[in-house]
Amino acid sequence: MTVVETRVAGVRWFAVVAVTLGIFTITTTEILPIGLLTPIGSTFSLTPGRTGWLMTMPGLVAGVAAPVITVATARLDRRLMLCALMVLLAVAGFLAAAAPVYWIELLARFLVGLTVGGFWSIGAGLAARLVPERWTVRATAVIFSAVPLGSVVGVPAGTVLGELAGWRTSFAVLGVLSLVALTALYLTVPPLPPLQVTRLVVLRDALRRSKGAIVVTCMVVTAHFATYTYVTPFLREDVRPELIGVFLLVYGAAGLVGNLIAGTAVARSVHLTFAGCAACIATATLLLPVLGRSTAGALALLIVWGIGYGGVPVCSMNMFAKAAPASREAATVLFTGSFQAVLSTGALLGGLVVDAWSVSTVMVAGGVCAALTAGVLLWSRAQEAGT
Repeated sequence: MTVVETRVAGVRWFAVVAVTLGIFTITTTEILPIGLLTPIGSTFSLTPGRTGWLMTMPGLVAGVAAPVITVATARLDRRLMLCALMVLLAVAGFLAAAAPVYWIELLARFLVGLTVGGFWSIGAGLAARLVPERWTVRATAVIFSAVPLGSVVGVPAGTVLGELAGWRTSFAVLGVLSLVALTALYLTVPPLPPLQVTRLVVLRDALRRSKGAIVVTCMVVTAHFATYTYVTPFLREDVRPELIGVFLLVYGAAGLVGNLIAGTAVARSVHLTFAGCAACIATATLLLPVLGRSTAGALALLIVWGIGYGGVPVCSMNMFAKAAPASREAATVLFTGSFQAVLSTGALLGGLVVDAWSVSTVMVAGGVCAALTAGVLLWSRAQEAGT
């Protein structure tokens, strides 16, 4: 490699970091309400279930936006799209911070959903266009690390800041961070004209091939977000409020570990790795109402939960990629769309259960769903081995 090529490659790594920062900001913005659910609900005099709509809204919108934005903007420069979406995220952050009534807060979450659907579908597969081929796998891993980092750093930091300075401050800071990410993307990402236009026929073919991945992703993501969305109200029953941010930090760190473990294990067997992740989620959520009433018990189960969920995105994306290897962007769109749509459905269903019964009930229901997911994956693995 010449000196010039080395310098160009170095500059392109800055672009990878910029995309990673964008996804980190998006991930944190999307799931931050989980850590601030109680104070936000208190501000607007809402039940936990209704406040959980803040998680439902962006997921539903992103599920639709992922394919629509990808197809509608297929001929536009991808760098331009990434920058436009970060502007939208900044507006959403500032609007959430200033919202005087709940419906405006929901409007801000609608904008978050548009950003999630569009940015993920475009940005998640850009590594191959930003760095030399031999570094593509490493660059992809860096970009996807933004998801667990959002849980490890973003949500706990936002929760602590919200407890100290008010939840509106946390969203205002995310608005500023969105502008920082916008600047980084504009300065480091080169022009990226579309190389392959993703048409509806390509999405339909990928959808037909990805039915198995969609089923297990829908099941485990429903189980997770029906329960995790309401983990803060559950913890507040027995854990001091000032410790919740720390607990979420530990959960996020465990998620990063789970991400690394799954990233290695998935090469040997995606079904077994995915089943292990689902089993960890099932174990944690089923035992929380029993063993999670003590500080030590709750913390231990959150670690198990974090390890399990940390591997879910890696396993799910791997299944979609294997199902549609010839259309990577289409596979990414389906992964993003199904993941986000079911995320919102899980949060909504969990909220209905919480308002009708209790947080403990939703933990048990989610645990049963996660256990069924593990069973389906093991059955599918046995079917493949028998053919």
